[in-house]
Amino acid sequence: MTSSDPTCESWLVPLKALLADMDAAIGEVYARRGITGVRPRFSMALIRLHHRGPLSVKELAGQVDVTHSAMSQTVAAMRREGLVESAPGPDARTRLVALTPRGAGLVPFLEAEWRATEAAVAQLDGELPYRVTQVIEDMAAALAARPFADRIEAHLPDADQ
Repeated sequence: MTSSDPTCESWLVPLKALLADMDAAIGEVYARRGITGVRPRFSMALIRLHHRGPLSVKELAGQVDVTHSAMSQTVAAMRREGLVESAPGPDARTRLVALTPRGAGLVPFLEAEWRATEAAVAQLDGELPYRVTQVIEDMAAALAARPFADRIEAHLPDADQ
């Protein structure tokens, strides 16, 4: 019996799985190096805090290009692990997030891991018969010329049907 469930076939599922596997591999590197309580999604925020000093959750979300809600959850998780602390900001609504000594101490490793990850991706990109980075650039250019929402709409039945 075949299913009419359209979610059973998707190009996005394998892409998400590939990215999740790569993210898990970064976590494995942390574990191999004895780094506990740090998730790969923390690294950019911790590095940015190191270079830019204390930031509000909103500012940090903008720096890392995630939603305020996602960064709020990330900050809470990093606080539980003793990587960051927060203090009142310049007004009653703002809290500034800053590195703790533990968080600051991890930054040199996180920066080295970031550079090593970029080098590994570049090496992997060179091993492929076509550059994934070129595919990403080409897709972005094509979507700039014709937005994805327009492309989806072109495949949907008319609204009045």
